[in-house]
Amino acid sequence: MNLWGKILHRRGWTFTIAHPEVEKCVICVAPHTSNWDFIMGELCIRSVGRTASFLMKDTWFFFPLGWLLRRMGGIPVSRKKHTNVTAGVVAEFERNVHLWVAVTPEGTRSRNEHWHKGFLHIARDAGVPVVLAYIDYRRRHVCIDRVFTPTDDPDTDMLAIKRYFHDHRDAARYPDKFATGLEIVTAD
Repeated sequence: MNLWGKILHRRGWTFTIAHPEVEKCVICVAPHTSNWDFIMGELCIRSVGRTASFLMKDTWFFFPLGWLLRRMGGIPVSRKKHTNVTAGVVAEFERNVHLWVAVTPEGTRSRNEHWHKGFLHIARDAGVPVVLAYIDYRRRHVCIDRVFTPTDDPDTDMLAIKRYFHDHRDAARYPDKFATGLEIVTAD
C-alpha cells in the first residue's frame, strides 16, 4: 500500500474501481458539494498508482497554487472567455497514450441542476468512454463503477447519467447542495 492508500485507510475510507480499467477516459465525478471532493479524488486515484488530469476554474490557477495544480494535471477553464475547451482536451487525448480526465458535471459546489454537457462532447470527439464515479461521505467510500459510451444525443446521455447519480444524492458531503433536476420529475 502506497502513502496515498495509507492516508485513505487511516481515515477509514475505501476506494473501488469496479470495472475493467481503460487507458483513456473522462471520469464524471458527482456529487460535488465540497472542496474535499477534489482531495478525496486525488487520494483515491493516487492510491492505485494512477493520476487523473482535471478541469478546474481558472481563478484557482494563481501563483504558487497554479503551478502546483498544473503539475498535478490541472487544466484551467475560463468561464469568461469563449475558448474551445473541448478541442483542447480532445487534442490532449490524441497526444497521450494514457489519459484520465476528471470532471464534475455540476461545474460548481453550489446546488445546480443544469449540468454542463461539455464532458460528453469531449468523450465523444476523443472516442473515449465516460466513466462514472461517486464519492459517498456516509460510507466513506469512493467508487468508479460504470462505463458509459456517449452517443450523438447529449440530452439523452445526460438524462441517463443524472439518473445514475440521482441514486447517490444522499452520499454528498452536503446533500442539500446536490441536485440532478430529477427531483421535480420524480415528485409527480
